[in-house]
Amino acid sequence: MHYTANHSSRPLAIAVIGTGISGMAAAWLLSKRHNITVYEKNDRVGGHSNTATIEQGTDRIPVDTGFIVYNERNYPNLTALFSHLDVATEPSDMSFSASLGDGSFEYSGTGLGGLFAQPRNLLRPRMWSMLRDLRRFYREASVDASGTDTGMTLGDYLRDNNYSKSFIYDHILPMGAAIWSTPAKEMLDYPLFSFIRFCDNHGLLQLKDRPAWRTVTGGSREYVDKLTASFSDRILLNTGVTSIQRKPDGVMIEDRQGDIRWFDHVVIAAHANETLDMLTDIEKAERQLLGTIRYERNLAILHSDNRLMPRTRKAWASWNFMGQDSNINDKVSVTYWMNRLQTLNSDTNLFVSLNPLIQPRENSI
Repeated sequence: MHYTANHSSRPLAIAVIGTGISGMAAAWLLSKRHNITVYEKNDRVGGHSNTATIEQGTDRIPVDTGFIVYNERNYPNLTALFSHLDVATEPSDMSFSASLGDGSFEYSGTGLGGLFAQPRNLLRPRMWSMLRDLRRFYREASVDASGTDTGMTLGDYLRDNNYSKSFIYDHILPMGAAIWSTPAKEMLDYPLFSFIRFCDNHGLLQLKDRPAWRTVTGGSREYVDKLTASFSDRILLNTGVTSIQRKPDGVMIEDRQGDIRWFDHVVIAAHANETLDMLTDIEKAERQLLGTIRYERNLAILHSDNRLMPRTRKAWASWNFMGQDSNINDKVSVTYWMNRLQTLNSDTNLFVSLNPLIQPRENSI
């Protein structure tokens, strides 16, 4: 979202609010021709791109806790940006596992060894029913959702097409919850058209020709540092914006320190709810649009506690959905195995857990 005032061909005074990828990219481009000021409410730049440093002896291990992976097929602009900035990347792994019922049913998508990591899975009707419907979903879903968006939800589609409870609650809802960081039960209300389109674009409805995932070598801070290097002296850290007012001759911004600055343009690269709080002269249509966007608050913890992973070692994967029962969790709980995602040079297993079902041991955090 941007606000503007009339201007000539002179370099403009432009404010950018927020330093997530959108704010950083906007500031990087605009700084080449204009006078920019970047506001960031936190004490660091990067937003969702956040790299922690773990010290192990003389080694310093960079571990990402937000943005971790991308692929060139679905993220061509990000790929081009990394190439332009000479950001080094390397292959990653995006395997998925589910641990349900306090570890009583576990599997992973790392091959036959992962599917049958628990030998009793071979004799479980629950497993075979899930696999049968998984093949059917791969085959039929993209065709069924190829027409006009009718507003059908994922839950409606699964019910109307008689998908088994094992497929729904043991696979599709845990997978969706892990992808969108939302409670599994809420995935039933997710728009079918958007769900299928995302899965199709990312190769999740096929076993072959899936996108090759990559991660930034050295952690996402490597690209953040390169992207912000040319305007780092114009970033105001710990400077949240309290009000934005449109005036006939410009846009007035007041920050938490009470300082007021005037700009020709303002780029708001913040969440919709944050934007609503900053705008003092918001119009009805803007309020309605921004107010429809909801957010789910999640807690992420970096640790080394194996108890937050599947109990069966062969079921470990890069993304691990952890649930007592996927249909009753109030919060999604996922553990990311960072050694596998980032190919970390560490003898210690490092994890990032989202809303862990149990608190990691204090000495592991």
